Amino acid sequence: MALFLAYLTHEKRYSSHTIEAYRRDIGQFDQWLKQQGTTKLSLTTVEPCHVQQYMAQLHRQNLGASSLKRKLSSLSSFFNYLMRQRKISVNPALDVYTPKAVRKLPGTLDIERVEQLLDIPVITPVEKRDKAILELFYSSGLRLSELVSLDKIHLDLSEGLLQVKGKGDKERRVPIGSLAVVALQQWLAVRDELAHSNEQALFVSNRGTRISPRNVQQRVNYWQRQKGLEQHIHPHKLRHSFASHLLESSGDLRAVQELLGHADISTTQVYTHLDYQHLAKIYDKAHPRARKQKD
Repeated sequence: MALFLAYLTHEKRYSSHTIEAYRRDIGQFDQWLKQQGTTKLSLTTVEPCHVQQYMAQLHRQNLGASSLKRKLSSLSSFFNYLMRQRKISVNPALDVYTPKAVRKLPGTLDIERVEQLLDIPVITPVEKRDKAILELFYSSGLRLSELVSLDKIHLDLSEGLLQVKGKGDKERRVPIGSLAVVALQQWLAVRDELAHSNEQALFVSNRGTRISPRNVQQRVNYWQRQKGLEQHIHPHKLRHSFASHLLESSGDLRAVQELLGHADISTTQVYTHLDYQHLAKIYDKAHPRARKQKD
């Protein structure tokens, strides 16, 4: 397995997070094989029935459909690698199927609650940083990992643009809304009061180093409580809200796909269901033939 992980690192250039997921998935399957009571069973002698039995066991343990799909994908990629290395002749995971995942609609905030969350004071450096973080999440639809990895050089406030490195190290340029630009300018004016002199990160913690994903999540939760918002808010919910509100206003699915950094438009299409829900609610309230007749 070590050679496969090295291949993912140096040739495929996968992220450390992705490589760790592969290592874990394959390692767990290897451990399961060793528990089957036969010394003849290994990663190079496994058959399709064994992969199917493993998936069935995980399913009985209530592992979600999306997790099952990911684990099967990890195994299939590994076996494809073994085939190229002539260690095996057939991929035993090729014809194994997992339950289809039920796509859940992402949670969003309505515009009024977004404005309530973003209406925070900008007096202290921490408040100015938090304001800039929240505005940027909603303005540009960033993932949490994308935001914390930003450096100062990725900002072009004069043009209102941001250089973002997304999944698979794919880069994209996204616009920054005018209110987010103002918030960022206010933060940059005081950033050096917190940041170490050689720190390049755009957002830093009280320790002066790059802010962590956990720290960002804690600050989002803090402002949720301060604003008396009952709905649980996390950074990804602001990304979902950005996508839903933009699609609702523009109807341009391809543009939203590009801004979110989705490789496949089918991933973006989930937001069309949110838009339809919104339209259905308007219809039910406004259309005279949709309202229930009162007795």
